[in-house]
Amino acid sequence: MDAGRLAALAAIAEAAADVAGAVIRPLFRADIAAEIKGDASPVTIADRAAEQAMRALLAERTPQAGVMGEEFGLDRPGAGLRWVLDPIDGTRAFITGRPLFGTLIALLEEGEPVLGVIDQPITGERWVGVAGERTRFRGPAGRVGTRRCASLAAAELSCTSPEMLGDAAPRFARLAAAARRVTWGGDCYGFGLLALGQIDVIAERDLKLWDWAALGPVIEGAGGLLRDWSGRRLTAESAGDALAVGDPALLEAAAACLAG
Repeated sequence: MDAGRLAALAAIAEAAADVAGAVIRPLFRADIAAEIKGDASPVTIADRAAEQAMRALLAERTPQAGVMGEEFGLDRPGAGLRWVLDPIDGTRAFITGRPLFGTLIALLEEGEPVLGVIDQPITGERWVGVAGERTRFRGPAGRVGTRRCASLAAAELSCTSPEMLGDAAPRFARLAAAARRVTWGGDCYGFGLLALGQIDVIAERDLKLWDWAALGPVIEGAGGLLRDWSGRRLTAESAGDALAVGDPALLEAAAACLAG
């Protein structure tokens, strides 16, 4: 896809983030109920209403493109272009009043992510990654660029929660033992921090397409890599384990720690 077309689609993605944020902000720290879905994850009216708002905008501006969202499934499955939406990545953070969640918007061309947005509607931070370009960041503090860190012994490691690791916890423990320190929490916000050079390595499990598709263009446009735990590029058929490194020199050692 040419640069001009990608730029136009990036503007549409940002408009979708704007409408999602307009839905989410009035509901943050409000008295709203959370339901538990079949996969044991929580969902609120904010998740559903934000996705509906994004779908309406995308259907109007890119009617030829497919849309896949966490809450309402897939429309136009045969389309070569497909938007992938997670209205609130980090619903547990949202319902407990912590601004460590984000809205994720990705665009796939023939299955390959070419555009990604991470938007934090409470803090006003936004990361926009476009294939072949440097990631753009808007926020009160920080600048785009992963940190040079060629040794795991000096690396800041992060993961959203120990529970997501399941029976792979011993493999993560090997990586944790090799790293400088481990912090927990963050969902997609942690990946945004990696793109700002605040975190060096993130290893997570059980991610769906809508959880990771937007992250790759953001991280790679900031100088890092997003792969699976074996070091391979993520695809729609991947098992759901994700390994992000700010310095590509860390990839081999991190993947070796996580090897089954």
